[in-house]
Amino acid sequence: MRNAMLICGFLALVALPVDGDERLRMTVSPTQSFAPSFLRVRVRIEPSVENRSLEVIADSGGFYRSSEVQLEGDRAPAAINLEFRNLPEGDYQVVGILKDRAGHERSMVNQEVRVIGTGIGG
Repeated sequence: MRNAMLICGFLALVALPVDGDERLRMTVSPTQSFAPSFLRVRVRIEPSVENRSLEVIADSGGFYRSSEVQLEGDRAPAAINLEFRNLPEGDYQVVGILKDRAGHERSMVNQEVRVIGTGIGG
């Protein structure tokens, strides 16, 4: 967990803007919601024979969830839709990482999301 927080902190410092890399673009909605939250993540991927997997991470430091999708290079879909359900309160870094067949990062995008506590049942 500690390593994941360090990695996400580092990624937040060096990440490109959401629309900064043509190989990978990501939209997360809503960007602000009440807990427990349901996030929709849409990732657009430029087709390439090098594309082998897409990992999407939602990390608040106190809660971590990830999903990895295998890709078939230039035959993979141009858009991937994912959902993260029941996210508790927190400020999240949602990170999308496009990887090659060796597992090396080809491209990365990052977006911040805030999940607000309701104060009910506290």
